[in-house]
Formats: sequence, structure tokens, C-alpha cells
Amino acid sequence: MDFESKITSREISQLLWEREKTLGTAESCTGGKVAEAIIAVPGASKYFKGGIVSYADEIKESLLGVDSQLIQEKTAVCEEVAVAMVKGACKALNTDYAIAVTGIAGPAGGTPEIPVGTIWLACGNEDNVATCQLTEDNGRDKNLQEATHTVLEMFLEYLKGEEKVKEDDGESQGEVKWGAN
Repeated sequence: MDFESKITSREISQLLWEREKTLGTAESCTGGKVAEAIIAVPGASKYFKGGIVSYADEIKESLLGVDSQLIQEKTAVCEEVAVAMVKGACKALNTDYAIAVTGIAGPAGGTPEIPVGTIWLACGNEDNVATCQLTEDNGRDKNLQEATHTVLEMFLEYLKGEEKVKEDDGESQGEVKWGAN
């Protein structure tokens, strides 16, 4: 794990710890790397409940509740599946928040429609999910590292955005947006 991801994990840890909120992960192509980054921070057991590595579509469907028709129509590498994975992880793991990753890290597996390096990232809760798409292929190892680091940064910004909305609005939750790469 890179140094930047460790720093980001510490910041996430602090916010979840202070707010007494919980987190889970649903990972496909990253195979647990996001969970690994989260638990690298001492005390993660206070807020991290666990992760589901849903490499196969059948696991996305059975454990995360992703609709099989959605996967058939759009494939597992799409924004809608990433969103469903976040919501499904929140339910399955009984957490306040979840982080999800689905994509094609390579070196093979890509198609003209969905080339290698296409990775959808999502984070949030059952009511509000932010998404981001990575599209650059830098080789499998770098693709996985970039996806892990980017989704951690994205989740940190999501949490900070929630706090800003609460400061501005009282207790209401606003929508948090994240730009696509």
C-alpha cells in the first residue's frame, strides 16, 4: 500500500471514530485492497465491520443483492452496479457506509465497449452514493493501486462533504458529487 493511501485511511479513521459510524467494503477487481488499506490503521475494528470480495457476478447477486438483470443488460462494470454494491454492502454488513469497486484491471478481459482500465468506484450510504469512473490502463498493478487510492480519497471527500452540509444546513444530508476521471 502506498504512503498516500495510509494517510487517507488515517483521516477516514478519525472521522468515522469521531462520528461513531461504521464502514464496510464490496470489492470486485481490487480483491480486498481497499479493506486492507482501511484496516492498516490501528483501531479500525471500532468502525470497520468487514468486506465482501465479490469477484464473481453470482456473489454480487447473492450477497450484495445486485439485480442479475442489471448485470446482464449493462455488465458488472457499470455505474449502476457500483451503486448497487454500496447499497448491498450497507445492508449485508449492517454498516452506515460502504465503499465499492468493480472493473477490469487487466491485463486481459477488456472489450471494445469496456476496455482494460475501466473501473467504477462508489461510496456512500443507502440513500446517497457518489461514483467515479477510471478509464486509463497503466497495467494491472497500477490500475489496482490507482483504484484503491482514488476510492479512499473519494470517500474521505464524501465524509467531509457530509460534515459541511450538516454545518450549513443543520442535520440534513445533501448530495455529494465526485467528478469522473
